[in-house]
Amino acid sequence: MFNRRQFLSTTAGTAVMTLAAPAILRAAGTPLKVGTYGGYFQDSFDKFIFPDFTAETGIEIQSIGEPTGEAWLVQLGQAARAGQAPADVSMMAQVARIKGERSGLWAKLDDGAMKNLGNLPEHFVHRYEDGAFYGTGAVSWYVTLVTNTATYPEAPTSWQALWAPEQKDRLGLMSLASNSFLLEITATTFFGGTDILDTEEGILQVMAKLGELKPNVRLWYRDEGQFQQALETGEIPMGEYYHDVTGLAASQGKPVRSTFPDEGAVLDSGSWVVSRASKALDQAQIFIDYMAQPAIQAKLSRNVGTAPTVARDLTDLTDEEFAAVSSDKTPILPKAVLYVDKADWVSQKWSELVTG
Repeated sequence: MFNRRQFLSTTAGTAVMTLAAPAILRAAGTPLKVGTYGGYFQDSFDKFIFPDFTAETGIEIQSIGEPTGEAWLVQLGQAARAGQAPADVSMMAQVARIKGERSGLWAKLDDGAMKNLGNLPEHFVHRYEDGAFYGTGAVSWYVTLVTNTATYPEAPTSWQALWAPEQKDRLGLMSLASNSFLLEITATTFFGGTDILDTEEGILQVMAKLGELKPNVRLWYRDEGQFQQALETGEIPMGEYYHDVTGLAASQGKPVRSTFPDEGAVLDSGSWVVSRASKALDQAQIFIDYMAQPAIQAKLSRNVGTAPTVARDLTDLTDEEFAAVSSDKTPILPKAVLYVDKADWVSQKWSELVTG
């Protein structure tokens, strides 16, 4: 998703809390290799985050640009079997994170040494089945209901708008079950929540409801730029897209809007994890703890366009700054485990019942 980001804010970051001096003294002196999504995202961390972290802790950062998809997970796994770590800390999408957890790829960390973990909600604190802590939510972003304001002078209030007969041949939706989160959206909108997705029978019920959308879908898209252009021109005036990018386009005068529906928008995220082959666990823990500070999350919101992983009231974001990246409404959380445990089956049924 981050190759699509083309903006850089120049807002100065707020001050960070002082980290424990003894831990810093032990860890300083050995560079920490940190992998982030490449392109714009890596550039933003290089500019706004890593220099201040080094100034605060004395720990140098070696910035690593990760390949997209699960290629990085494969590289980390192969390297770990050889006792090597291409990066100590990596930002991983949720499906890749869970696959790494299942294979024992992530180092077990000392949560007692990380005083900022309490700032994070439970779904952003990752543990093995035995309770061992291994990672945190790193950054998050929203997928919302988007519309062309010339076509729709009033914003829709519910995801149900996608199913309305008057939307025939007007929708742009992401093409994969695992990145569109339309299963979660449909389950929340029509079935009372995502628990129905815990069984194959329930998934098929949700897919049947999604199948009703077929006459309304103009484009099942993989190319985000293609949909954004069609949304701005009104060729495809409604769909799902990224909240921050839509807001940026609106601020530049494009006739588009992003809406957080009554049922909530989808909150997707990347997580920090550490390779079990890393020889820099002290430094990695200091980095992950540093990133869980409200001041750092606010800095990311201002300069990178991500939603804070901590509660809004812990940050100093203004109403305008918060609305540009997030919402107070309860989010729809992706069922990432579904796309690990039943990936092939979901993909096959998705093609048959939804996009076919």
